[in-house]
Amino acid sequence: MSEQLIKEDSDFSQEDLESLKIFQESTLKIRNELAKVIVGQEKVIDQLLIAIFSKGHCLLEGVPGLAKTLMVSTLAKSLRMDFNRIQFTPDLMPSDITGTEVIQEDKMTGAREFKFLNGPVFANVVLADEINRTPPKTQAAMLEAMQERQVTVGMVRHELPDPFFVLATQNPIEQEGTYTLPEAQQDRFMFKVFVEYPNYEEEYRVADTTTRMENSVVNEILSGDEIKSAQDLVRRVPIPPHVIHYALRLVRATRINEEEGVPDSMRELLSWGAGPRAVQFLLLGAKAKAVMDGRSSATVADVKSIAHPVLRHRIITTFNAESSGVTTDDVVDNLLSEISERDEGDKIPPTLSGAFNAA
Repeated sequence: MSEQLIKEDSDFSQEDLESLKIFQESTLKIRNELAKVIVGQEKVIDQLLIAIFSKGHCLLEGVPGLAKTLMVSTLAKSLRMDFNRIQFTPDLMPSDITGTEVIQEDKMTGAREFKFLNGPVFANVVLADEINRTPPKTQAAMLEAMQERQVTVGMVRHELPDPFFVLATQNPIEQEGTYTLPEAQQDRFMFKVFVEYPNYEEEYRVADTTTRMENSVVNEILSGDEIKSAQDLVRRVPIPPHVIHYALRLVRATRINEEEGVPDSMRELLSWGAGPRAVQFLLLGAKAKAVMDGRSSATVADVKSIAHPVLRHRIITTFNAESSGVTTDDVVDNLLSEISERDEGDKIPPTLSGAFNAA
């Protein structure tokens, strides 16, 4: 599609282009600040930033010792926002997260009244550490906070700060005393990010730098208001129709009950497909990645680059696929190869075909 058509379809102004450059520079600064503490993990850091600029939440999965908690707390320091950590345990109660009402007495009048005391969820950045270690009742306390950005205690709703992000971690190995996150709650997370082992050179740097007497200072780069401006900018980034169609085809190809557009391989590998949130997050993430790269439009390549963290927790493999060692990431790999870019125009409505031909 031509640049002219992109400009006609959006309200992206010259001021937005200037903001684009500023946020690209800010993204680079944040990466540099995190590099003072975190060795490697560039891909994970970028996915965290994409989620934050998209107003989404992240679920980080990895074995102990990979600096998941340190990564989130260091990111919060670089963003100049309130940060709280909740350590999830089997005896954690919902009120321990959301807050509770207590009776307070007025010393002057002797009158008593209920007063709400905020829980640790009242922060801009909330680290839900080992979220799969707490029972479903307490996990559910996070659902309203994540989706509605509010909590309800008694009959009163309490608004959470804006911006608000939940960055949760879980251990995929130790399953004793853990509670699997329900699919409905997993779907609230924009990304499920795998934190992998460092390579040899990275682990050497970890061993070298963490055994010295060093205290790295992380500078604050963006404020809460600046983050909200970045989120607004992401929403205004134009996205060509063919990119939207590609994201739709990608997601709808996982729904095995659909009559058309589903590759035969998917019907054999999947028992459940992704919902509409997957399309929304693919497009928002593509826009955020464009902003971080200083580009004024999202592309199919942007959608492909975030397909794994968006889809891996939204699709369920069949028993046969799972027993054969096929993972959801393998399924996404197959999807990306099956849904080729040259087929993007197949499902475009006739009203748009002329615009594509002209472009």
